[in-house]
Amino acid sequence: MAAARITVSLTRQTLTLSTGAANIRYPVSTSRYGPGERLGSQCTPRGAHVIRARIGAGLPPGAVLVGRRFTGEVYSATLAARYPDRDWILTRILWLSGLERGRNRLGDVDSMRRFIYIHGTPDTEPMGVPWSHGCIRMRNSDVAALFERVDAGTLVAIEA
Repeated sequence: MAAARITVSLTRQTLTLSTGAANIRYPVSTSRYGPGERLGSQCTPRGAHVIRARIGAGLPPGAVLVGRRFTGEVYSATLAARYPDRDWILTRILWLSGLERGRNRLGDVDSMRRFIYIHGTPDTEPMGVPWSHGCIRMRNSDVAALFERVDAGTLVAIEA
């Protein structure tokens, strides 16, 4: 894969994938609680990150992931009705690790320890507005396309 870089704008609620050839912009949804780095805050952390792990290769669109493992379920309205309070993580996970010691790495600000992901969400969830519990949510088709274009080690900048 060609070298790529991701920029997430909390203000614009967009994720931009920059490759040598093009920029691809996707709508996203970041934390409804705003930006922040503290463990337990449910805020989206800012700063320089890297994709530490790619999870879900080959899973069907809407695959339900719990604890970073495929449950065998595929999201549906029936499943949503059965689990109305579940924070759905679907299709793919790009697990982020902070690169800035004391800001988003180590201690009580560690993005990886906070389980901050770029992941799919039900298509009924809003995009372009802050609505997540800290992660960066994307449409399932968008996160699947992004997943195919990035490797572990891809740099991710999360900006206010």
